[in-house]
Amino acid sequence: MATTPNSSSTLSLWWKRNRQSILPPLLGTLGFLLFWQLSSSLGLTKLTGPLSLWTDERTRELLLYPFYDRGGLDKGLFHHSMSSLGRVAIGYTLAAIVGIGVGIAVGLNKSLDRAFDPLFQFLRMVAPLAWVPIALVLFQRNQPAAIFVIFITSIWPILINTAEGVRQIPQDYRNVALVLQMSSGRFFSKVLIPSALPYIFTGLRISIGLAWLAIIAAEIVMPGTPGIGFFIWDANQNGYVSEIVLGVIWIGAIGLILDRFMAWLQKRISPGQ
Repeated sequence: MATTPNSSSTLSLWWKRNRQSILPPLLGTLGFLLFWQLSSSLGLTKLTGPLSLWTDERTRELLLYPFYDRGGLDKGLFHHSMSSLGRVAIGYTLAAIVGIGVGIAVGLNKSLDRAFDPLFQFLRMVAPLAWVPIALVLFQRNQPAAIFVIFITSIWPILINTAEGVRQIPQDYRNVALVLQMSSGRFFSKVLIPSALPYIFTGLRISIGLAWLAIIAAEIVMPGTPGIGFFIWDANQNGYVSEIVLGVIWIGAIGLILDRFMAWLQKRISPGQ
């Protein structure tokens, strides 16, 4: 169908408005891929180049047929990704609920803050892989152990940023609430949450990335279970380098989508920030 002058001008206007945000990352990505391919072709690195994702028969099939399911663990990337996203959704939701709740309590109570802040700072430094054996000892089952690893990895930015957001509520706001004799519920909904919301979303956005990063560590405890972490682990065990590269790129792409979704959600819920 021919492009009408009206739609052509609309497309041209859209391009003028967005080219500065589209061209730099596009050129940067293409430059990186070109450098990677040249390094691989010249033998500067043993890692296969990005073109191998298409020239390798196994990865080409995975790219062309992401929805296939032959039963068992022989599934396409879509099914592996959905299994992983399901675990991330549970672990991340629990982390958000607990992190925001505890963060508000700590932010409002200086005694709790002094008592628990060193512990929170200590625990957030523990790597996801280090939680795997502890999770297995605690839960004795793979699924809750994997969810716990995601939870314990992603909770700290939410908790710490929420607490900081509550601490940063201007004293004038608190004084006005006292003068107006606001109830606790009204203070919470009209003052505390709106004031702390930018900090809360900062924590949520950082944590969604950490939750997704933890998926490989989480799914190591779940051998024989579909998931993107298992996909990469299995490819490594069988020496399928191109599949490992594809899995890493796939994880990065989904992580980027999750981050952009959280940014979009923040603009929708808190457009003024």
